Amino acid sequence: MTTSRRGFLRLAGLGALATALPACSSVLPEPDTTAPGFGTSATGTVRVWCRAATQAGLTDLVERFNASQDRLVVELTPIPDVQYVTKLATAIRARDVPDLVDIDDINSLLFVFRDAFTDLTDLIAQLDYADRLSPGHLALATVGERRFAVPYLADNSALFCNTRLFERAGLDVDEATTDLDALLDAARRITALGGDVRGWSFPGNAQGALGFVVQPHVWAADTDLITGEVGAQTGNVLGNEAVARMLEFYRALWVDGLVPPENFADDASRWGADYRAGRIGMFPSNYSTVTSDADPDLVAATTVRLLPGPDGGRAFFDGGDNMCIPRGAANASGAWEFVRFALDLAQQSALPEGGYTPVRSDVATPEFAARYPLVLPPLLEQHEGYAPRTLPYNEIFNQPDGPWLTMFRRAVFDGEIEAAMAEAQDGFDRILGQASA
Repeated sequence: MTTSRRGFLRLAGLGALATALPACSSVLPEPDTTAPGFGTSATGTVRVWCRAATQAGLTDLVERFNASQDRLVVELTPIPDVQYVTKLATAIRARDVPDLVDIDDINSLLFVFRDAFTDLTDLIAQLDYADRLSPGHLALATVGERRFAVPYLADNSALFCNTRLFERAGLDVDEATTDLDALLDAARRITALGGDVRGWSFPGNAQGALGFVVQPHVWAADTDLITGEVGAQTGNVLGNEAVARMLEFYRALWVDGLVPPENFADDASRWGADYRAGRIGMFPSNYSTVTSDADPDLVAATTVRLLPGPDGGRAFFDGGDNMCIPRGAANASGAWEFVRFALDLAQQSALPEGGYTPVRSDVATPEFAARYPLVLPPLLEQHEGYAPRTLPYNEIFNQPDGPWLTMFRRAVFDGEIEAAMAEAQDGFDRILGQASA
């Protein structure tokens, strides 16, 4: 991935999935997870697929697991993010599936609704830390109170603040990040410091990254851009006050020169370079983008808050990976043993070294907090995390010609907010209607 570890690249569309994976995928046999010794005494090879974008989060894990015992050997195969959905669908149709898939959590529902994954509900319930697992990840793989995936790693959006610039501008971070008006005032005061310093920065031509960092402003107001249950959804854009105010906020940032002019064409290929250079006061992004190859002194001067809504509230995009056992897996028992290893505190505690956040809130010991303070807010406030439960997420939010990016750019750069929202409503409804057909 070129934009961040979360993978803001376009993935194969819902139409491609429907072509490659018909409803008959359900004929693949579901492993017997109640068999004696399941997940504890397997032998042989465990074939694991992972996203290339998060391969770094799996490679060391696999090495540690293989070295920890001599009954199982995990073989890891990274799949390019843009090919993952189609390749997995093709493997299911060919009845030659891996034993475990590590999948972008936003895509979990695509396969759950096709009966492609094993029901893990009872196995998850047996984990003594089940109530500490990321609820946002689980929601993306839950249908009818049955769970078909377990979280592995989190990649969350948040608001990173350069405390040096806040101090120079005479700002208190907590007071300056309560709502959109406070953010706008803080951005003006930081920009007033002069030179090439700006109060805010965003990748204005990167559809996926914008979805990752902008939508939480809407969710913090207890609303969404999509309404209804999967299979009967419509857009919730036109007339949505939170969406309008979010767009007005970004329009003001642009018109008032509170962001770098490069934001207009920024496709996220150099996302975070301006923040890491110390020129940006507030930067909505993720942990890895802020800390990778960054000056340790800047990292030490950075603090993080969850993203606020128009009138308060907090939210963040609950991104990352879920682990799922496909129906038809040859070594499901070995796969579950590997999953439990991956969720051990020792493994979860090591995830920030690779730029990721743990999915177990009980990882946050005083020692962990002191070492990784920038991952704490989403970890400690997991209930504020969210990601839309919808099948055509990629068509709406990750396509360069999709309704999300078209709306954002027309509203923010052209100033046609109401018209942009009306156009987006039509686009959301069209795509969601096709997904429901």
